[in-house]
Amino acid sequence: MPDDPPMESRTTAPLLNLANIITFGRLCAVPLAFWLVLAHRIGDAFLLFVAAGLSDALDGWLARRYGGNAVGALMDPVADKALLVTMYITLASVGLLPDWLAILVVFRDVVIVGGVVVLTVIGHAVTIRPLYVSKLNTVLQIVLIATSLLQGGFGLGVPGLSIVLTWCVVASTVASGAAYVWITARGE
Repeated sequence: MPDDPPMESRTTAPLLNLANIITFGRLCAVPLAFWLVLAHRIGDAFLLFVAAGLSDALDGWLARRYGGNAVGALMDPVADKALLVTMYITLASVGLLPDWLAILVVFRDVVIVGGVVVLTVIGHAVTIRPLYVSKLNTVLQIVLIATSLLQGGFGLGVPGLSIVLTWCVVASTVASGAAYVWITARGE
């Protein structure tokens, strides 16, 4: 990402620093978010999801300001993806999101990660650079989760907003997945 610290500054921070502790805390929040949704404590899950988002911004700021390291640079996207995928699967399982949407979101990630693993195993170096369509997809996915939790937990929301957001997530998920496959297939 363009706002990530340069690689040399990632290696200067100690392994155990505040940014990494916050990131690890966000990763540990994933099972709690899963349980809160399954226990139909949707309002609490919304508050946890917002806290996770704020912690993501805070740990990123700390890493840029005080230097991050390779562990944090790897752990941050894992924590983010774990939370998003878990929320899509869980919200679909309780009927707050369509099952087919959760399948689509997870399938896109499996194709991308699986493709990287396969290409690496057969000896092709793969560098994944975040694409604008992928960043848009992530933002839309986050907004849809937050909207679903807000509506499900507190009954707040704009009628029809979830439907519009769902189709925006579908379009951006397909577009970003196709873009990664296309760029990788062309060897860019």
